Amino acid sequence: MRQPEAPTGNVEWSTVTSENSSAQAPDPNDQRQVRTDKRNTLLANGEEAYPVGVARTHTLQQVREQFPNLEPDQATGVKVGIAGRIVFMRNTGKLCFATLQEGGPQGSGTRLQVMLSLANVGEERLAQWKSLVDLGDHVFVHGEVISSRRGELSVMADAFQMASKALRPLPVLHADLNEETRVRQRYADLIVRNEAREMVYKRAAIVKAVRDTLGSHGYVEVETPMLQLVHGGASARPFKTHLNAFDQDMTLRIATELYLKRCVVGGVDRVFEVGRIFRNEGVDSTHSPEFTTLESYEAYADQFVMADRIKEIILNAADAIGAGRQIETPRGTVNLDGEWRWMGVYPGLSEAVGVEITPDTEAEVLREIAAKHEVKIDPAWGAQKLVIELFGEIVEPTLIDPTFVCDFPPLAQPLARPHRDKPGVIEAWDLIIGGMERGTAFSELIDPVIQRERLTEQSLMAAGGDPEAMQLDEDFLRALEYGAPPMGGIGLGIDRLVMLFTGAGIRETILFPLLKPEA
Repeated sequence: MRQPEAPTGNVEWSTVTSENSSAQAPDPNDQRQVRTDKRNTLLANGEEAYPVGVARTHTLQQVREQFPNLEPDQATGVKVGIAGRIVFMRNTGKLCFATLQEGGPQGSGTRLQVMLSLANVGEERLAQWKSLVDLGDHVFVHGEVISSRRGELSVMADAFQMASKALRPLPVLHADLNEETRVRQRYADLIVRNEAREMVYKRAAIVKAVRDTLGSHGYVEVETPMLQLVHGGASARPFKTHLNAFDQDMTLRIATELYLKRCVVGGVDRVFEVGRIFRNEGVDSTHSPEFTTLESYEAYADQFVMADRIKEIILNAADAIGAGRQIETPRGTVNLDGEWRWMGVYPGLSEAVGVEITPDTEAEVLREIAAKHEVKIDPAWGAQKLVIELFGEIVEPTLIDPTFVCDFPPLAQPLARPHRDKPGVIEAWDLIIGGMERGTAFSELIDPVIQRERLTEQSLMAAGGDPEAMQLDEDFLRALEYGAPPMGGIGLGIDRLVMLFTGAGIRETILFPLLKPEA
């Protein structure tokens, strides 16, 4: 069979056009009215604009898999019923072309060309296709699988049906979808950009790799409360709310830690949760008020065991999405196959500033160093807080390859145990990759007496106006008093792990990020 050719189905959104001029009115408001009128015409003709279903026999992917190597201009005699969204159409005389798209593995989406000829569908139906069908509509097409003159796998229609009428025109890539619009109208972003769909699949694969890795070590996944009476498990400003049933002020959780540790006390020796966390703090390219973390706890483990666990998790996640072991980041190339080195906070900071800094260094000396290196500080900060901030501003951005930054001052992690050998520091690390913290872990503090002292200090800080200080959680302390086994714990930012492998900002890695209301 010899047929005029349409452009191939792989058409970029920046060039999608239709020769049905009435469907391309430049004014979006007019466009919606034109499409609404077409919907009404369909209904008046006794057709459904949004049927409950269609007689689909094959997905577009199944057609492609069943007929991978047809010769040009070949007919198969096989009839199929397919459906998809129209992402390209050209209406020319006695023959119309359209490209249908469906979602698919890895977000690439499958496309397939359909052809409607006067000879096969008749004059009335061809006219209705031209007048009632637009870009963005979901349509059902029944017909024979063929190969066009150019070798394009196609379905020659003998019938079609509207599956869902789109009342808004699809955005044109690079024209209508800037970064702000992409995240605000993610549904439109997912339609027109392969990269947006791929992000969904990559994130899902990464989370699955996290779960599978922990499962292979005998961990069990649990769910802990998001609404909490006492906020704890991290130093962060909580969101506050009110439970009317109890007339009780509540907070959204800032961490899952304290409830997971209760599980270990109760005999669930290896436990984890992948869940949403809420912190009422800043919003930028690396921070979101609502984000996802992994927290895991293992009885009779310590910070070194947890370092092995997180390395295995990250390597398995990289392999799950085919990211490789050489990861490009804005700060340089990360070599995941190289040494995952350890660096003490005090030695690392000392080397960077050229002055020896120890847990005994006075705050005034640290303030002078901050001024010299133009690091903004709060004059009220003590020595431990200053060390943490100086390291974060001066040293952390330079750590490209995986580095376990360890031996923090106790203020950094009030729930970590004192170091077994080194006075004045705790057994805790932050994993820095690509100049950014990706995860943290400690040998957990299980002594209820010292834990009470730490949380009492935090509660006094909170009473003094520190919005990020933890509250005194008597129920958690009671759990520890029943006896918690030695344990290690991990906190891993899922969003930041996705950022590492994709190079995207945090708003691109979160499917529907929190945004300011539209003006």
